[in-house]
Amino acid sequence: MSSIATASGKVLVVDDTPTNVKLLADVLRIRGYTVTTATNGEDALSSIATDRPDLVLLDVMMPQASGYEVCQTIRLRPEWRHIRIIMLSAKGRDSEVVKGFAMGADAYVTKPFSTRDLVDRIEALLEPRAPSDPPKA
Repeated sequence: MSSIATASGKVLVVDDTPTNVKLLADVLRIRGYTVTTATNGEDALSSIATDRPDLVLLDVMMPQASGYEVCQTIRLRPEWRHIRIIMLSAKGRDSEVVKGFAMGADAYVTKPFSTRDLVDRIEALLEPRAPSDPPKA
């Protein structure tokens, strides 16, 4: 029997593909995270306003507001700046990755991805740190 370490924190999964949302939400819940979901950019911003997550897994290509737009909006709101953002995209060209970081993403992961590697990134970004410690990339 394998033991899975449990984590804590609130994660918002945003993707317009229901199977992606379900897979990611299930994996994160098993790991101990509290998970909320959204299927487009506008719903993501509404969810953040009502139930501020610690981290957002954010698909880039979505209806109503792209992941880039959502990321930029999060970074422009002072009360949301602490939220960690991992962008998920099938767009893996250097220019797309650079744009993701320019909008304020903490990490950019291209699809397809290893679920284990993604969980490792989430855990690293949500690792408790002292107020004076810089965020981990």
